[in-house]
Amino acid sequence: MKRMKKVSDSRTEQTYLIMQRHINGYGRLFGGQLMMWIDELGGIVAKRHAECEITTACIDQLNFKTAAYLNDTVVLIGRLTYTGRTSMEVRVDTYAESLQGWRRLINTAYLVEVAIDEDGNGVEVPGLIRETAEQEMEWEGGEKRYQLRKQRKREGF
Repeated sequence: MKRMKKVSDSRTEQTYLIMQRHINGYGRLFGGQLMMWIDELGGIVAKRHAECEITTACIDQLNFKTAAYLNDTVVLIGRLTYTGRTSMEVRVDTYAESLQGWRRLINTAYLVEVAIDEDGNGVEVPGLIRETAEQEMEWEGGEKRYQLRKQRKREGF
């Protein structure tokens, strides 16, 4: 029987303060800096779920909603949405947080992470227990995105 884990078992949250070194020429958070933070957090979520080393296979979607600025507090929240045999889909939502604690969504990204052994070969990952309607909807979306990735690969995209 395949081992199973809950979404909450690997959910991860990370907070950053945007400093001058994170800002582009327009006074906004560098997209590349945010991508690095997203990739790191996605990897941590996947490692927690798989309990082994992982590698990022792709960032399937990276949707910038709005900007973040100098001195903003940025909060990234990552969670598993879908698992295959050796791969996992991780959703990372990024928020800018006000001093009063209000959060506005600035980015949503989906990453595909693959569990690997010390030789870089794929390792089977635990299944994902969905406990809420939202988690079930994310799973269904993950299945569709998985099929779309397979189709794009077949078509050479």
